[in-house]
Amino acid sequence: MNHTLFVPILALSLLSLAACKKKEGGDFQRAPLPLGNIEGKVVQPSVLQSEITAAGTLLPAEQTDLRAETSGRVISINLPEGKRVPAGTLLVKLYDEDLQTQLRKLEAQLQIARTTAQRLKGLLEVKGTSQQEYDLANLQIANIQAEMDLVKVRIRQTEIRAPYEGVIGLRQISPGAYLTPNSPIATIRDDRNLRLDFTVPEKYANLVKPGQSISFSVDGSQRRYSAVISASEQSVDASTRDLLFRALVKEKSPELTAGRFANVDLSLNTKPTAIMVPTEAIIPQAKDKKVVVAKDGKATFITVKTGVRQAGEVEILEGLQAGDTLVTTGLLFLRPNAPFQFSKIQ
Repeated sequence: MNHTLFVPILALSLLSLAACKKKEGGDFQRAPLPLGNIEGKVVQPSVLQSEITAAGTLLPAEQTDLRAETSGRVISINLPEGKRVPAGTLLVKLYDEDLQTQLRKLEAQLQIARTTAQRLKGLLEVKGTSQQEYDLANLQIANIQAEMDLVKVRIRQTEIRAPYEGVIGLRQISPGAYLTPNSPIATIRDDRNLRLDFTVPEKYANLVKPGQSISFSVDGSQRRYSAVISASEQSVDASTRDLLFRALVKEKSPELTAGRFANVDLSLNTKPTAIMVPTEAIIPQAKDKKVVVAKDGKATFITVKTGVRQAGEVEILEGLQAGDTLVTTGLLFLRPNAPFQFSKIQ
């Protein structure tokens, strides 16, 4: 016989015999078993501050990829990389000499048309011309003015200006390049205020509200920063089951730059009388979860519903009450309704 297997079997047999005492008439009754170190804890309500950590990204208040509205050759560039420019600053100018020539031609035609209309007006007052001829002269003026407005629009399309005050990124073009509306020019960012976009799991989404304050940190720094939630996406991502939130960062620091990763800490709610138990006291089952409590000196298995998890503890929503004595260690030794004794109770 294998001696390695014999010793544990013998020990279990002696333990079973010691757990029973003979009754009169030859029957045996079971006594509480000293099943090793079985520790317990009296369940008491405590304050639960629900917190979760989310991943976020810092973004500028505004960010725009600059592109041309029309095709053309670059004749001048004013893109100071990494520098701030005021709103409306001319950044890139495309060739427009043909449009300028067309505009000057229309200006000359407009001057002639106005002179003609003025002369017809004088003739009309002395009955030297008809009302129809005078109206046609005014219509000619209106047509020329409309053509001039169209040419001016096309001229403005050859100018790429800063849409708002911001910092210019790295330029992607050189003088003489031929641009199309698909050609990247540069990026402008308004970094005076930062946004923080972060995602929250679906089950916590209803606990996060606009106006709520949050704290966050960036990699490589121990400093904590604050922000205020401004809005949410209002639609859960079907692939990740997360909801996107946006917060406005009020603080300024050289550490806070657009694109940096942020660790966001969210305080969801506070329960003053939450039932918290050690994680190791939970027995996972196929369809539910159980804990073991001592009732009349016997092990009673109770189905529980869990809530928020924290470091080393889990919230019990249903199944336990304050004052119950919960088994925290030695769960493998216990069976339903088995008598036992605690070695220690907290």
